[in-house]
Amino acid sequence: MPLVVHPHFHRRRTGVTAHTELIVPELARLMETRALGKHLAADVPRIPWGELWRRLREEPVVWHAHRNNELLFGFLLRMLGRQVRLVYTRHGPYRPSWFTRFIARHAEQLVTLNPQGAEWMGIPSRIVTHGVDLERFVPPADRAAAWSALGLGGRYGVGVVGRVRPNKGQGDFVEAIRPLLSEFPEWKPVLVGLAKGKDAAWAGKLRESTGGELVLAGEHKNVVPWYQGMSLLVHPSYGEAFSMVLVEAMACGCCPVVTRLPHVPAVIEHGRTGFMYEPGDVATLRELLRMLFREPERVRQVGLNAAEEARARFGVAHEARALAGVYQAALGD
Repeated sequence: MPLVVHPHFHRRRTGVTAHTELIVPELARLMETRALGKHLAADVPRIPWGELWRRLREEPVVWHAHRNNELLFGFLLRMLGRQVRLVYTRHGPYRPSWFTRFIARHAEQLVTLNPQGAEWMGIPSRIVTHGVDLERFVPPADRAAAWSALGLGGRYGVGVVGRVRPNKGQGDFVEAIRPLLSEFPEWKPVLVGLAKGKDAAWAGKLRESTGGELVLAGEHKNVVPWYQGMSLLVHPSYGEAFSMVLVEAMACGCCPVVTRLPHVPAVIEHGRTGFMYEPGDVATLRELLRMLFREPERVRQVGLNAAEEARARFGVAHEARALAGVYQAALGD
């Protein structure tokens, strides 16, 4: 297997950044794989521009792009006569532009994250879901102790993890849980994630609407203690291509309550490894939460089931093996 390069030309840290930092070291266990670019964790294997240029003159190189500009740079390398095989992953949760569809047609292999994404692209693709680090995302030895260590009060934690903004659904979560807080005071609601600008003001109003009960925990680079402390993870988003938050929470033994986005039924078995409801259906979300608040033992068992499912299907090693097959196809093997 030849050299595989994952370019990263984005200045801001995003979910694609986190994915690159996770998948490159895992792929490196199977084949020579390195990242190219800045703004990645220091321990991610990288290749200098000089070495890459030399290798491109001597041997085929798989160029796995995750953004349009990275794919376009791969085209440039190919136009310069270099031995480049292009792989493109389309990460976006919404319909792609005509330009994205056009340039993706010229890659040797296209990867999508779910059947809807494959349909949107309108050309053959391989569906490869993301995986999580199953050595890092693990259930706690004692969830009650893990929650207590966060120092927020209450007996159980319920919350949303991810960027705080309207299309992520935190408003639905707060609207659903607000009437339940006085009935179930042992459950403490929390939002874990960055809120910037007008979204920060919006988050403050959400907290005020709960009489100050809602905790705005802010952004945390290490989210594992939050997954291990919370008993219930609500993921009320209106759009995701594939939710890493969902599978990370599952791997940590959280009971997930998730909007029924196109990829979710392939991840969650309703009632056994989590619960689903339609995006924006606050009434159904409230009734699911009421039922689960009344049955903490059920919450615990579903969380255990979710952890087993994550370990069986959603480890990063599963993703790496699938991508190795994509690279072989790009090389014509």
